[in-house]
Amino acid sequence: MLCVGLTTVDVTQRVAEFPGPGLKVQSLGVEVTPGGPAANAARAVAALGHRAVLVTAVDGDLGGFARERLHPVEVHSVGEGPAVSAVVVRDRDGERTVVSRNAVDVAVSTADPALVAGADVVLVDGHLGAAAVAVAREARRVGVPVLLDGGSWKPVLDELLPLVDVAACAEGFELSEAELHARGVPLVVRTRGPRPVTWSRGGATGSQEVPVVQVRDTNGAGDVWHGALAVALALGQEVGPAVRWANEVAAVRVRHGAGDWVEGVGRWRDGR
Repeated sequence: MLCVGLTTVDVTQRVAEFPGPGLKVQSLGVEVTPGGPAANAARAVAALGHRAVLVTAVDGDLGGFARERLHPVEVHSVGEGPAVSAVVVRDRDGERTVVSRNAVDVAVSTADPALVAGADVVLVDGHLGAAAVAVAREARRVGVPVLLDGGSWKPVLDELLPLVDVAACAEGFELSEAELHARGVPLVVRTRGPRPVTWSRGGATGSQEVPVVQVRDTNGAGDVWHGALAVALALGQEVGPAVRWANEVAAVRVRHGAGDWVEGVGRWRDGR
């Protein structure tokens, strides 16, 4: 699996309630971990027992920390980073708020095309746009399917969407299914938090319920879901079973905190 996009260092504070403007609260606990859509997807792929390669930006002061914590993901850096994200998680229901600079104004170099040739699926999150477009073009040339993690609209998507085979979008993503299909995307999948995941392709539609679980932390659950979906597609599953399996993996993620979800997914994979 080749994942292209953002890596962050997440400073996660767990609180009883979100503080109002101007207030200070003492957290119930703090964790410092790697994050970011592509990085979390790659970590999920590795936790599920598959080879994960990540093209990202970790050439900055915190790059060594990110690389160490991302292991066994194989990391190829193409720019300065990682960004730092401030995450606040509400203890009673796992809801979170996130403030991050992401990869704004980061200059990136070109990824090695040979990485694409060795992949079964390429996942892009729309960050590090030049690298994402170059990898997607190479994937299209050699016949490797491209999965987009569509969290929010980014200008690079005007160029990237015609190269995408599967757009898996969050509920708040700005384009509708019809608009995505009109831009050349064959399969569109839409996550909706705890509500059923839906999809459309060639005029056909479907949906899949999300497991009901006790939630500890929702941050990064969508990223993990995308990594699991990428694995399922690489294994040749049809969209219905692929979505069902991704839902199950994401349910494992939300039952854990920022520091132990990778181990939780690994235990789930091994049936423990």
